[in-house]
Amino acid sequence: MTRDGLAALLGEQTTACGPARDALHAGGAFTVWDGPVPAHRLAHIYRSRLRRTRKRGQPTLALAATVDLLEQAGEELLRIGRIDAPDTPWTFLLFLDAAATTVVACTGVAPRENS
Repeated sequence: MTRDGLAALLGEQTTACGPARDALHAGGAFTVWDGPVPAHRLAHIYRSRLRRTRKRGQPTLALAATVDLLEQAGEELLRIGRIDAPDTPWTFLLFLDAAATTVVACTGVAPRENS
């Protein structure tokens, strides 16, 4: 997957897609891992992360919307990608279809202010 190819897949799936695309254009490191995972398993994991980030007051972008989209995807196999913003502490997680041709959801997380 190329930087431009991945940027082109980031539409308006969630409000985190624009900042993730900006991070790519700014030169952020990125990867898309092999090995698809059923969306319902990812939904369970990220619902737990949503609870923890809320409890800790950790900044997120579109995490609740991402969990909803993962739940809607059900048994669909998804691949996970990551983009690290070069000039900010934000990390973006992407959930792509098994062929890595469509972004299903995107979320962002940053360290807590008081970390």
